[in-house]
Amino acid sequence: MSDQFDLSSRKLTTRKGIDTEELTGKTFPYQFDRSLVEDIDLATATPGEDLNWLEDIHLMEEDGMPAVFDRYTNAFLKIHFEIPEGRGDEFARKVLIKHLQEGNSYGVWLKHKHAKFPQPSLGSWIEGSPTVGESWTPPRLAGWEPPPGH
Repeated sequence: MSDQFDLSSRKLTTRKGIDTEELTGKTFPYQFDRSLVEDIDLATATPGEDLNWLEDIHLMEEDGMPAVFDRYTNAFLKIHFEIPEGRGDEFARKVLIKHLQEGNSYGVWLKHKHAKFPQPSLGSWIEGSPTVGESWTPPRLAGWEPPPGH
């Protein structure tokens, strides 16, 4: 077997995912200060009448730290404050809701350029959120033209 196809000598990284801090180069105050999310009422902050999607949000771990998964970014948001015993999922949900409400999700940022259909910029977490995606056009690579017939 050729060495180029022998994968036995390759080592996989121990890193499981990517986090929001790495993507954005930023952290946010509510990741460090529990008091900034404690008073969030999850029932009123959650869009729509159906809270089932929120049941899927759980406290997880990334790089040995408590974290919540932001599915809009496909990355973890680390939680740096102490979480009271037995309230991990609650605080994971509150941090995520705060993150989405403030428009800090990298996935929300990308909507401004890449949304292909009209939708609220901040989703339904913020009433009156501006609409994005009303005038999407496919990106064009400068100097490249599609082959004839395409």
